[in-house]
Amino acid sequence: MYYCHFAIFHIDYSFGQNKIVQGEEYRAESQKTTKNVYSWNTPRGKIYDRNGNVLVENQPIYTLTYANPSSEDSQQDKLDLAKTLAGIINMTTEKVTERDKEDYWILTRKQEAYAKLTSEEQKNLDDSEEYQLILERITEQELASIPADEMEVLAIKREMDVDSSSVNRIKSGLTIQEIATVNERLEELPGVEVKIDSERKYVYGDTLRQLFGNVGQIPKEEADSYKSDDYALSDLVGTSFLEQQYEEVLRGTKEKQTYVEDITGKISDVKVTAGESGKDLILTIDLKLQQEVEKIIEEELKKDEGAQSAYVVMSNPTTGEILAIAGKKESDNKIADELYGAFYNSYAMGSTVKGATVLTGYETGVISPGDTFVDSPIKISGTPVKKSYVNMGNINDLTALERSSNVYMFHIAMKIGDYDYARKLGFKNPEKAYEMMRKYFGQFGLGVKTGIDLPDEATGYNGGVQKLGNLMDFAIGQFDTYTPLQLLQYISTIANDGKRVQPHFMKEVREPSNENGKSGEVIEEFQTIVLNTVDMDRAYIERVQNGFHLVMNGNQGTAASAFRGASYDPAGKTGTAQVSNGNVGYNYNLTLVGYAPYENPEVSISVVVPNVENDSSGINKSIGRKILDYYI
Repeated sequence: MYYCHFAIFHIDYSFGQNKIVQGEEYRAESQKTTKNVYSWNTPRGKIYDRNGNVLVENQPIYTLTYANPSSEDSQQDKLDLAKTLAGIINMTTEKVTERDKEDYWILTRKQEAYAKLTSEEQKNLDDSEEYQLILERITEQELASIPADEMEVLAIKREMDVDSSSVNRIKSGLTIQEIATVNERLEELPGVEVKIDSERKYVYGDTLRQLFGNVGQIPKEEADSYKSDDYALSDLVGTSFLEQQYEEVLRGTKEKQTYVEDITGKISDVKVTAGESGKDLILTIDLKLQQEVEKIIEEELKKDEGAQSAYVVMSNPTTGEILAIAGKKESDNKIADELYGAFYNSYAMGSTVKGATVLTGYETGVISPGDTFVDSPIKISGTPVKKSYVNMGNINDLTALERSSNVYMFHIAMKIGDYDYARKLGFKNPEKAYEMMRKYFGQFGLGVKTGIDLPDEATGYNGGVQKLGNLMDFAIGQFDTYTPLQLLQYISTIANDGKRVQPHFMKEVREPSNENGKSGEVIEEFQTIVLNTVDMDRAYIERVQNGFHLVMNGNQGTAASAFRGASYDPAGKTGTAQVSNGNVGYNYNLTLVGYAPYENPEVSISVVVPNVENDSSGINKSIGRKILDYYI
């Protein structure tokens, strides 16, 4: 195990109770005046998949640190030290801000800076007011005139000036030559040390890299909060995704050393409090499944020239465990990861949401199981003709799901809006109709937060209250937008007999283990959380489950050609949403939701392939079939 060494944590000046003693004994006691506390960081916890594969671990690096050796050191002293360091290390300037340049320009060009003030201003303004006025009068040309070698000095001094209750990191990842040169010249570098630090190592490269998130410096706007939790401002913390979500789990406990130092430099009363590595985080992800899903997506995108991106999420519908989550996007003939799109990007999902529409119809009483409508084109004032991809004649709810009838869903929407299609009258309370539809869709996770264990997630786009035609579009998934993760929660809720469970990545938290490649004792397990149970008759849910089974197994099912005969007896729903291609035509969002086996489901899937040029592509069904085949 290795530790990152950090210098003075705080200095507490406390004077002991004076005693009536004589001579040297009195002086020795009174000189024990300074209590120093040094702290050392410990490595963050590792991250594993559900099968014990290490996904994220730590590797040692060397870091140049600075601790101000004296409160009396001036800005000029720091500047001189920064100049010396600039001759030893190569320092990037990418973090330097405009304000950093302004402060540096004033510090290094004082005569020019104060020449910007009139004698009257210098007479009447205090130091703070003078400084602010100079800042306002510095020109862009003057800042641009700072040469490259000075910019490197500025970058070093910037890190030295960071407010910290510990030491400041100047540069991480020192080269062997830099380490050697610094150590040779330590006597002329007050407050500077080379310390062992650690950085995250991603064992499987880009696989799940975006999900892990980043570790970095504490954001300025959150400094006070972290300080109250015993962080030094120079500490590295999780700043996004899982690293941020589980910061309290992954962070280690610092080792601390305290001692008393008298004015002669003699040290006594040394006490060491041992530190401990962060806890290990065990994910619900199955690494092999994850890798296969990513491979399938890439292969399908390469085969389909009209598709540029695709997203897949797989879970256990009864527990909410995320088994795999992937996103890929093609650009300039290269396919890159875009995993975050599965919970940040939202799309019109098309007919996959028709299960929610039918269930809303049941619960609001506008239809009953077995009710029929004639599937033929619908014309209402102010709206283009609305129809299915083919006229289906007189159909019931099961056929409407199996064959994906738009018209059946339009009739449900019109009835919810109290619109009499025969008389072309009604829809006098649009707000109530939209509210009702979104209320029931939300019970399945559509348009609301899924509760995923991440710092944030998107909830999609709510189109507000619009015309009757828009409500009809809502009913077929072409108005509000949803994320692939929301779509997964929706199908999982149906598969789970109406219980909407919280999706999650954390399976367990374990004690760190010194044995390579193994985690320690389980100290916490994620317990399944039912967010809500859909407020409707269980028989209604079973009716839609039946319709979804026909989609993949029936004679006219829209996904039957891809799934009929699958040994695992799947159920699900396809979707196609027409979207603008940015010119005068249309592209298509091709989607698929499903679960298997039909009885006692153990896996649910969401597949979203947005902006495909050809609506007959079938890439959504091809991806879905392959990932379910592999899983089973």
